[in-house]
Amino acid sequence: MININVYVGARIKSLRKSKGLTQANLGEQVDLPQPYIGGIEKGERNISLDTLQKLLEALNITPEELFRNYVNDSFNKEAHEILDRINELLVNRDIEEIKIVESFVNDILKTIDNLKKIGK
Repeated sequence: MININVYVGARIKSLRKSKGLTQANLGEQVDLPQPYIGGIEKGERNISLDTLQKLLEALNITPEELFRNYVNDSFNKEAHEILDRINELLVNRDIEEIKIVESFVNDILKTIDNLKKIGK
């Protein structure tokens, strides 16, 4: 079972970086020193719900976004970081642009799946 402090810390770090914020920037927004933010991101801090709420507000995310894809027995930090960067690229796009990207992604994944089936 994954340690929730490690999971939350890694997600906070990934989301912070996807928004182009430094630990110091985020710390200023939530009134916490940079080393404390670093401790959270490393999973070394057991934060309060009040602190979590401040972090969510500063990162402009919901609890659902923070815990998206949380599964007790698996955690792929790299995949979360990539998905966060993709989400950040799309978040300010209009719905038609997002639908176009979704269509491209579906086509690409179908091609990948077909290549896997034929062994390439």
